[in-house]
Amino acid sequence: MAVQINGFDDNKRRISTQKLLQQIYAALEQGETSFEVLSSGHHDIGGPLWTSDGAPLAFTVKNPGQRVGSFGLDGTDILVEGSAPADAGWLNAGATLTIKGDSGDTTAHCAASGKIFVAGQVGTRSGSLMKHDPAFSQPELWVLRKTGSFSFEFMGGGLAVICGVDCEEFDSVLGDRACMGMVGGTVYVRGPVNGLSDDVWLVDLDQADQAFLQAGLPEFLTRIDRSELLDTLSDMGQWKKIVAKTYEERNAKDRISIREFRLNKWVEGGIFGDIVKDDYNHVACLVNSGDDRLKIPHWMEKRYAAPCQSSCPSFIPTQDRLKLLREGKETEALQLVLRYSPFPGSVCGMVCPNLCMDACSRRFLDTPVSMKQLGKLSIDIPAPACAADTGKSVAVIGGGPGGLSAAWQLRLQGHAVTVYEADRHLGGKLWQVIPTERLPAEILEKEIERILSIGVKAELNCKIDRALFDKLRQQHDAVVIASGAHNPVVIPFPGHERLVKGLDFLKQINAGERPAIGDRVVVIGAGNAGMDVVLGAYTAGAKKVIAIDVQRPAAYQKEIDHVKSLGGEIRWPVYTEKISEKGLHTKDGELIEADSVIISIGERPDLSYVPTEWLTDRGMMNVNGCWQIKTGQERIDNVFAIGDTTRPGLLTNAIGHGHEAADYCSDFLNGLEIIERKKPEVIPQHRLSKELFRPRNRGRLQVNDAREETTRCISCGTCRDCSFCLEACPEAAIRRIEKEDGSFEYVSDAHLCIGCGICSGICPCGIWTMEQVV
Repeated sequence: MAVQINGFDDNKRRISTQKLLQQIYAALEQGETSFEVLSSGHHDIGGPLWTSDGAPLAFTVKNPGQRVGSFGLDGTDILVEGSAPADAGWLNAGATLTIKGDSGDTTAHCAASGKIFVAGQVGTRSGSLMKHDPAFSQPELWVLRKTGSFSFEFMGGGLAVICGVDCEEFDSVLGDRACMGMVGGTVYVRGPVNGLSDDVWLVDLDQADQAFLQAGLPEFLTRIDRSELLDTLSDMGQWKKIVAKTYEERNAKDRISIREFRLNKWVEGGIFGDIVKDDYNHVACLVNSGDDRLKIPHWMEKRYAAPCQSSCPSFIPTQDRLKLLREGKETEALQLVLRYSPFPGSVCGMVCPNLCMDACSRRFLDTPVSMKQLGKLSIDIPAPACAADTGKSVAVIGGGPGGLSAAWQLRLQGHAVTVYEADRHLGGKLWQVIPTERLPAEILEKEIERILSIGVKAELNCKIDRALFDKLRQQHDAVVIASGAHNPVVIPFPGHERLVKGLDFLKQINAGERPAIGDRVVVIGAGNAGMDVVLGAYTAGAKKVIAIDVQRPAAYQKEIDHVKSLGGEIRWPVYTEKISEKGLHTKDGELIEADSVIISIGERPDLSYVPTEWLTDRGMMNVNGCWQIKTGQERIDNVFAIGDTTRPGLLTNAIGHGHEAADYCSDFLNGLEIIERKKPEVIPQHRLSKELFRPRNRGRLQVNDAREETTRCISCGTCRDCSFCLEACPEAAIRRIEKEDGSFEYVSDAHLCIGCGICSGICPCGIWTMEQVV
């Protein structure tokens, strides 16, 4: 007696396919071999299943889902009461599948053995990829009526029988484009056939074919309960068979000459006549120049940004600096960076995480170009000359890296600039919180002095309130808000009043004070600022410092390594429950003993001096893409905000913001329309011919002088003037043109160029680009 497998639970709700199949597996484990399955679209019923003793399996299925009988094995008999959806018998490996109705698309797809009987019709691509392993019996597909289009596509073996019953009115019982790519197997067909692939023959049956049909039809018709059709279908004169052409037959094609094709096919009404007009006078050669080229080369200097430049928040073109050094123009090279940042030594050379090095293309060969060494070369370089005075003045609120960057750029462009700083010293967090072992004070002092040397004025100890802010707006033609974020975030744990604020602590350390924090210190927060707090704690005399975080530490690895080298410990994830006089209590019940607990999880800006409608819901300055203040759909043309007042970021982010805001502010002051500038796309790595550069041994590579990096820089997107393209061009179509200003360009002569693409392939820097002619 068959086991009942129900696709519904006690509340008559459909269960998942997984649960239904688990019922079948459990019954198999108990020795059951006969199943009646009431399904509701459950898929994969009937295979691949077997018994340990080889006993046959029998399934009767109602309302199956996709892939009924898929992977069915020898000894499995599946009867579907009614129709089946797509993929019935997919990858059949020996099962017998009977469907007493229609079957969906891709029936018997990839079948390798077994038999499939269908009492109706089958859908699109049925029989596709059927195949035959000589070690096993051939797969068979028997269909009473017809198939959908693309049937028996790429068939490689097996037998199919399409009876064509009640299909006389159809143009073809095999649908459209049947047997495309067929290379093996046999399809027996009865009824009209049209639209067959050129890969096959439609031929008469021989005695062996007739014997196969006469032997198989009785079983087929009995299984689908249509035995009354046996006499009708036994008339062998109504049958044909389809077989694949041999390799030689498929390739024995009559070919017309090119001239015949051009004169008889490439004409009005021909395959391309509606889109191409031919004057019948000009014939392109196999190798062409001029307008007949399929591809045209273009020397696209600076079309793409180098990865180092694109990843640098200040957008410093390091590849241009190294190019100038390569050309022997050292002063120009070292001054170039000052057009982008006033802090090449302090930030690029000392405290920047150097995102440019993380992106450097050279890392795929050995190690990135040493940007830190390059930045330090510009510490003592004098400031460039300023443009003529414009008569315009700008107030910059905040003397940190962002504010000083904006002031620097605006003064270079000829505007009068005054920086209003609340502290007693310019530099912001560079001066206040970065440990001097990371940023020596004398280097920062030199670069601040360079900023002041070009005429930037500074008002120190000047805290801005609303009244003073309004006054500054009246006194100046524009205002740049760069006051940073100096209000430490404190989470209100029980005992939070015992917490030491990390920013205040670092300011004390950098001011030369030595706060009493005891021997044991816990730092909440393991970002880069948290690592600075750890260093400050050791400077203040702590003997053991533990930094904790709720997530993977966000600090850069070199900062983490430095802390660990001092004996510091970093633990995560750790969740704080409370702070007591004994230390920090975690939510796991652990006490981390500490004399002081310092919190360093970020800061928020104090923007109490600006109108509240200028702020976002999170209390940050609301700016557009040009760093102008926006209020709803309106913008305030002459007020800009940058850095941590708009969103948290790195010091170098603030410097980049300052440069961008200064450019937009200068446009405003000069009466120009302010339009957001889009940065160039970063050059794709596949455009670079890195194989032309010799890798260095990483273990031996030491950079003591950044001037040595000129040969290692790949100069991504910027021409090295190596002349490889000029020398390699097989048609000598490329020329180098020197311009009056000392610059140069490479050009390709269209009359000589054949569009071969060698220039593009050999260019180490990705400058030459091949345009596909449409």
